[in-house]
Order: sequence, then structure tokens, then C-alpha cells
Amino acid sequence: MSNIVLRNTVISVVLIVLLVIVILVRDRSPYGKRQSYFAAVPKEEITGVELTEGEKKLNLLKTDEGWKVNGATETRKNEILFLVRILKEMEIKSPVSSDLFEKEITENGLLPVKVRVFERNRLLSSFLVYKTGSNIYGNIMKKKERTKPFIIYVPGYEGDIGSQFTVDEYYWQPYNIFNLLPSEISSIILENYSEPTSSFTLTGRNGIYTLADSTECLSGFDTARVKRYISYFTWVPFENWASDLTDDKKEKITKHNPLFRITVRKANGGEIVLTLWERFDADSEEKDSDRLWGKADERDEFFIVRYFDIDPLLKELSYFCKE
Repeated sequence: MSNIVLRNTVISVVLIVLLVIVILVRDRSPYGKRQSYFAAVPKEEITGVELTEGEKKLNLLKTDEGWKVNGATETRKNEILFLVRILKEMEIKSPVSSDLFEKEITENGLLPVKVRVFERNRLLSSFLVYKTGSNIYGNIMKKKERTKPFIIYVPGYEGDIGSQFTVDEYYWQPYNIFNLLPSEISSIILENYSEPTSSFTLTGRNGIYTLADSTECLSGFDTARVKRYISYFTWVPFENWASDLTDDKKEKITKHNPLFRITVRKANGGEIVLTLWERFDADSEEKDSDRLWGKADERDEFFIVRYFDIDPLLKELSYFCKE
């Protein structure tokens, strides 16, 4: 009986030792896997990312129609693909000392972005991102508030990955001013503040249009040019958000008279009003000959528009006259 007990005891000890070895082999991180494994490894694909910063929260969700921002607006494809790459491939570059974390993060009162990554309803990974300029990778990360901090990077990419974790909804939306088919447009009003006599209004659908100046409807215009002009609203991008503008600089811009205002009324109701100002340095007043300030009533923020992109819309009334 004692031999059987001894044998069972030996077997139990061996099994325990083997289990410990397996655990140690599976967790090869010198910092402890629970504290330092940030990458999200799905069985098939990442389908959701939740970002929270203070009171702000943003959800990126993959649907049958593609990725959506907060369940409604489509996303910029390249930005989503880059985010997914970061989430799958990020690794530890180096640990961060307690002193450095205290100096760079705590003393500056930097709040983290809380990130949760999902494959359908399964949580793949969660961590905290502290955005900082103390390293070229733009971030310090922790698994949880009380765990060790690390600088995280993506091998092969020597850039700031921290900026990708943003709760700004505009950042994720396509950089489009207009994205309307001709059948979706009922009228277009272009107001030219530099040359008021060149302003015009186009009204109509399904190939039947009217053209008017500021006082009356006009006849004898080139219908082909009208149709071509309306087709330009199918895709009109802007270059970037003017996110670095302070409230004072925004006020300074709006105190100037705009160059143009384009109002597009939709066939199903609603309208988009685009106002364009001459772009200048808010401090030196130096003008930018290639770009304009833009603002649409659907958005609160200013954006930067290249003349190259907007020029097809800035026609004069004479453009529609037959030669």
C-alpha cells in the first residue's frame, strides 16, 4: 500500500513539474505575459475596436458593409488597415522606468486612451495608451494602470503609432466634402464674393435644368456643360483637418469675407453648405496660393482644401454659355 501511495505521489509531483514547465515555456516574456503581451491575435480577424479617453468614447466596428465609426459613418480604409496592423504586430521596444513614467506622464497629467480589441464578442486584448513626445513611437503603454509601462512599436515601422489611437470621430471619417451622384442633387448655388456677377444657381434633375443669375432665369446655356459640372460633385475631397487652429485663429479667419460659398440641396432633403476662405498664416498674413480654408455646415471643424481638388466646382456663370 505504501508503494502505491509513493508511486502516486511521485506521479503527482512529476505532473506538477511538467505543468510548471509548460507554463514557463508558453510565457517567454521576461516581464510576465499578463503585463507585457499587447498584440491582439484573432482566430480569423479583428472585428471591433473600442477607444475611450476620459468622457469620450468611440467604436470602430466591422459590418457587412465595411468598417463603421460609431455604427453609422464609413471609415477611411487606409487608417483602419493601419490600425489593424498595429494591433496585430505591435511589440515591446523597451521598458520604461518608474522615474521616466512619473516625469513624462504623471507630472504632465496625461490621461490614457483605453483600448479594447474584439473578434466579434470575444475580447482579444486591452491596454492603455499614453501619448507622449518622449519617444519617436509616440506612446507609452500599460496593460493596466498598476502594471509595468513600456514603449511599444511595430517592427519595420519607425513612426508614431500612438497617434492612431484617437477618439476624434472626424479623424476616422473619409476626407470628403461632397460625395453625391447627380440624381441626388436638386440644386446648386455658387456665390462668388470676389465677382458677384459670376454667381449662379442651377436647379433641376433627370437632365432638365434651369440656370439663373442673381436676378433671372437664363436661356441658351450649354446643357452638356451643366451635366458635366453636376457630375463633379460625385467626389470632392479635402486635404486634411485644420486641427491645429486655435479658437482665436478660427475667429480671425471668419472675420475675413469668404471667397466662395457653395450650397448643395439634396433631392431627399437637407443641404451641404461649403464656405471657402483664402488661406493665410494667421500670424504673418502670408497667403497660400495652393490651398484654401474650408468649413461645411455639417462639421464644426475647419479643414484644408487644395485648389487642385476644388477648382472644378469654382466655375463662373459664363462657363455655361454656348460658344
